[in-house]
Amino acid sequence: MTGTPTPAGPADPADPADPAGPAGPADPTELSLWRPLRLLQASMDEEIGRVYAETPVEGLRPSFVLELLRLHARGPMTITELAESVRHTHSALSQKVAAMRRAGWVETVPGADARSKKVTLTAKAREVVGRLAAEWEATEAALAELEAELPYPLSRVVEDIERALARRSFHERILGRLAGDPRWR
Repeated sequence: MTGTPTPAGPADPADPADPAGPAGPADPTELSLWRPLRLLQASMDEEIGRVYAETPVEGLRPSFVLELLRLHARGPMTITELAESVRHTHSALSQKVAAMRRAGWVETVPGADARSKKVTLTAKAREVVGRLAAEWEATEAALAELEAELPYPLSRVVEDIERALARRSFHERILGRLAGDPRWR
């Protein structure tokens, strides 16, 4: 799955060196620069999940921890405020808040006016938030340790990618590639 993608172009079924050959078109998903990174992150997320599985906190999903810690640190917030603070969409956060409410981690209380609601931690969440903070800090320390072993830390890669995308967005880069591909027209 790793490898350098070849330039996109129509396959020649008569070319015996063409991997598509007479069997059909090549599968462009076989080459991916991003998939190994996504799989690495999924694997590391599974390792965090194992930490919680070994010291179970009933009904807690590791994906809830960021929002629970944010609510603990900043107090009750509307879904919009919480979504903005963790850089997720309102829709995604609304679904997550519903799942956290069903699991007993948060509740909604009336906001400043009759139309708004604030998300707040339940007593159950307040009881374990110290443990969640300990895991978060241990995970960040383990990441720092891991980055110290690398010749080029991932956090620096991310910063470099963000700077490059500020110069020319990923959207613009994709459209530039598609402009020269007759299959896109």
